[in-house]
Amino acid sequence: MLLKKIKASNLILTVLFAVLSVFFLLPLIWMLSASAKTELDVWTFPIQWIPKEWNLANNFKAVWMGDVSFGLFYMNSIKIALISTLATIIISSMAGYALSKLNFKGKGIVFSLMLAFMMIPEQATLVPRYIMIKELGLYDSHGSLILMGMFSSYFAFLLRQFMAGIHNDLLEAAELDGAGFFRIFRSVVLPLSRPILATVGIIKFIWTWNDYQGPLIMLNSTKLYTIPLGMQFFQEEFGTRISVMMMAAVAAVIPLLVLFLALQKQVIEGISIGGVKG
Repeated sequence: MLLKKIKASNLILTVLFAVLSVFFLLPLIWMLSASAKTELDVWTFPIQWIPKEWNLANNFKAVWMGDVSFGLFYMNSIKIALISTLATIIISSMAGYALSKLNFKGKGIVFSLMLAFMMIPEQATLVPRYIMIKELGLYDSHGSLILMGMFSSYFAFLLRQFMAGIHNDLLEAAELDGAGFFRIFRSVVLPLSRPILATVGIIKFIWTWNDYQGPLIMLNSTKLYTIPLGMQFFQEEFGTRISVMMMAAVAAVIPLLVLFLALQKQVIEGISIGGVKG
């Protein structure tokens, strides 16, 4: 009887979560539907989830072949997001390894300062960062966004916590085999940290891709705009054409979906490991 009750409760929860998933996906489904409609069908009520008249080709041309350089905004975002994500993974993983496995003077102070920096809101440091970027001559360049995005106390802390769970016996065995500091880091620590590195990569890429505040403050030239600023610029041209705006929104979401689908196995593995350790 108890087993049947457990199975029944699991079935109820599964159905409930499935219904909630569909409910949360409705805005995305409507966006996909609207991107393929004519402007008149977008405003039709009740909502036509499957377009009666497909206008996908015209909306696609308006986004990618129109007067607004949407493709340029797209490439700018890919460039900044990829470089920032790769740099963050490298720097944060090295910081996490040093704080978790190396013994050096002032290690506790450095770790405490890193925790303190995590408590400071990003907006509180906006003016100092702007002044620093101006003094370095990087204002109105992608270098300003990449430089600001390379360092993250949050990701360094996340990697430090994960790497602290790696057994020291593995590192000592590699050291006995003649491996040096960088060899141990590259050949032992990084392969064991693939799940958390994938998680960091996805989160960092999404944050950078969706960042509106940074480009708004640091960029002035239209040709340097990223997707968030480009969408605002795009709205000035097609703000009344919802179907075209939804096509642009679909294009902006695709890289995030592709990234998650490609690395979801590693992300789920990282979450599972974290849950077991907890």
